[in-house]
Amino acid sequence: MKIISMIPARYKASRFPGKLMQDLAGKTVILRTYEATLATNLFDDVYVVTDSSIIHDEIVNNGGKAIMSSKEHESGSDRIAEAVQNLDVDIVVNVQGDEPFTERESLEKVLDAFKNDHKKEIDLASLMVEIHDWDEISNPNTVKVIVDQNNFALYFSRSPIPFPRDKESGARYFKHKGIYAFRKQALLDFYNLPMQFLEASEKIECIRYLEYGKRIKMIETHVEGVEIDTPEDLERAKRLWK
Repeated sequence: MKIISMIPARYKASRFPGKLMQDLAGKTVILRTYEATLATNLFDDVYVVTDSSIIHDEIVNNGGKAIMSSKEHESGSDRIAEAVQNLDVDIVVNVQGDEPFTERESLEKVLDAFKNDHKKEIDLASLMVEIHDWDEISNPNTVKVIVDQNNFALYFSRSPIPFPRDKESGARYFKHKGIYAFRKQALLDFYNLPMQFLEASEKIECIRYLEYGKRIKMIETHVEGVEIDTPEDLERAKRLWK
């Protein structure tokens, strides 16, 4: 089974433009993410896929592999799908470019889901972390996920799900971590299927897979790290790096 990692990297992030080229302890955020992904030793190849010559050159000039996207894309999945169309791979792992604390333990759990999926029932696998702080649960920048009894995703939302009408019900809340592993065909299907209203409303790309009947296996992890979405996140990442 050939497994590669693709790191989609836009320069013009809406909430924090140029964030991937910000300094994090002497190296850029995107280079830190690339090196962390490479250091897991889980992949046959690791690439950064970008629409930016600045990011492309940053990776290549530091000895890494980068691919220029030839089109504008709505999502990271679209950007990766374009890049892998003609590559001979089985599993593609999407690591977000703003995840410099990417580590082996969580990625290995995601890949194990496919290695143990003898009936090939899983189209995608991803990570979730339990959260308890209500400010984070209600924060629309935190994507939440609910799952069935076998940990297949039922829905993703920026709203608190489930809604706590009965606060004594024992509901647990999980944050979706932005790492996905795809079967190549599921990724290509995503690329060729139009966006529907649920994905458009929530602005969460993995909802498209659910809307078209794909099965997403969620794996619980306790490793949270820091996703750099804002300048405040970057400062927190710098403190954590020390």
